[in-house]
Amino acid sequence: MANLLLISVTEFDTRVAFLEDGRLAEFSVEARAHNGPVGNIYKGRVTRLLPGMAAAFVDVGLERPAYLFAEDVTAQEDEFFQVWLKGEMDESPEERRLPPATIGDLLHEGQEVLVQVLRGPAANKGARLTTHISLAGHYLVYMPTLSQLGVSRRITDEPERQRIKALLEELKPAEGGLIARTAGRGQARKPLARERDLLLRVWQRVLAKKATAPCPGLLHQELEAARRVVRELYSPQVDRVMVDDPGAFERIVDYLESVSPRDKFRVELYDDPEPIFSHFGLEIDWGKILAPRVWLKSGGYLLIDPTEALTAIDVNTGRFVGRDQLEETILKTNLEAAKEIARQLRLRNIGGLIVIDFIDQEKAAHRDLVYQTLVEALSKDRAKTTVLPISPLGLVEMTRQRLRDSLAQTITEPCSACGGRGVTLTARTVASDIMRQLSAEAREFPGYRLSLAAHPQVTAILERDGARLLDRLAQEHQVQVTLSPQPQFSREHFEIDRQWPGE
Repeated sequence: MANLLLISVTEFDTRVAFLEDGRLAEFSVEARAHNGPVGNIYKGRVTRLLPGMAAAFVDVGLERPAYLFAEDVTAQEDEFFQVWLKGEMDESPEERRLPPATIGDLLHEGQEVLVQVLRGPAANKGARLTTHISLAGHYLVYMPTLSQLGVSRRITDEPERQRIKALLEELKPAEGGLIARTAGRGQARKPLARERDLLLRVWQRVLAKKATAPCPGLLHQELEAARRVVRELYSPQVDRVMVDDPGAFERIVDYLESVSPRDKFRVELYDDPEPIFSHFGLEIDWGKILAPRVWLKSGGYLLIDPTEALTAIDVNTGRFVGRDQLEETILKTNLEAAKEIARQLRLRNIGGLIVIDFIDQEKAAHRDLVYQTLVEALSKDRAKTTVLPISPLGLVEMTRQRLRDSLAQTITEPCSACGGRGVTLTARTVASDIMRQLSAEAREFPGYRLSLAAHPQVTAILERDGARLLDRLAQEHQVQVTLSPQPQFSREHFEIDRQWPGE
């Protein structure tokens, strides 16, 4: 079945669905007005040193100070520390026999530093920074402050690795290093050289802006969601990219034309009246996407319980009783669970420490088979994962790279009714759902009057931020929308009534 990349853009947010073999594999939501700081480059100022934590607080203009660890500071041209580069590094730099540097040796209060956001701010802490700048392209990552060359671990064919390494030696700029990303597999010298030159120009613009920008100040902003997703997910295995917004469509085409001109013809503008996700049979049911219980085809199920420290996943046989021996029933459930767990981690974008409690298996051969199945299923994940073998207790400990906030962190918030023990959809997410529904109603029933009843928090957002869309619906489809706040409604519930003028 086809691999599709579907991108839906509204005034409120950008939603991206990646269908792998016809099944939803990844899904993300990003607020239109709140493009996260991850990947941004700032001119910041050190505000406080924390010797006990080997770190410093740096003001880069975000809501709270960000923190910079000693290991993420470039000291000198010939002294560098281990750098984490989005899981694309082939191998760590050779360790130098240098005495460990303290944060006071590297930085002082009031110092101006050029930094990049490595990890976004969380609920109780600021963003994590690095001075090891990396500019990501589709095929390459350019590292202005480090000189090594590397090839993505996901390129496993040794002759191909050696071919790419030889190309990188030819393309290496006078300053800095390069890493070939997974998408660079099979690429000739010309597209790699074109992207290297593009990344070098971006870096020169950053340096030029640094000379005149105030401190703190933003020097370079990461791509918006639509183009960033194409940069990260697009590959020859993607059959089509469908976008429902003309502006985003033009930006994506321009981006692909600068990287690989022929690939721009795989991008299509979706302009049918039916919402794009519905057209492809992809109904966004938040309750199912984030449900703690995930049913398996056999009748077994997973229980997914995210906490602040880790995510626990429990595997159960549920309604599946098998046909033969107990051990075979358990093996079949665990094998099915291993594949679904890999999918759910990608779909929910769960990062950090993960503990999986498989059903206990007596045979070591069965445990090894389940472990290998899990590792193979995770090989499709663009996030870096580390998986330990199944313990005698049936537990798997693994980590998954935090690319961005999880889906739950993005679209939910603590529920005031339960003291924060549960979550509910944000009013903005519900408003975005409503905007899409109103657009669909207007296209299907031009000239009608639409009456929307929803929670006051939702209608307030629609009145404040949705005026432009409501005006467009009136101009293009002659549809008038009346908003009716209903305090008795739950925040996720809304009703739309249609009425023909004169009725």
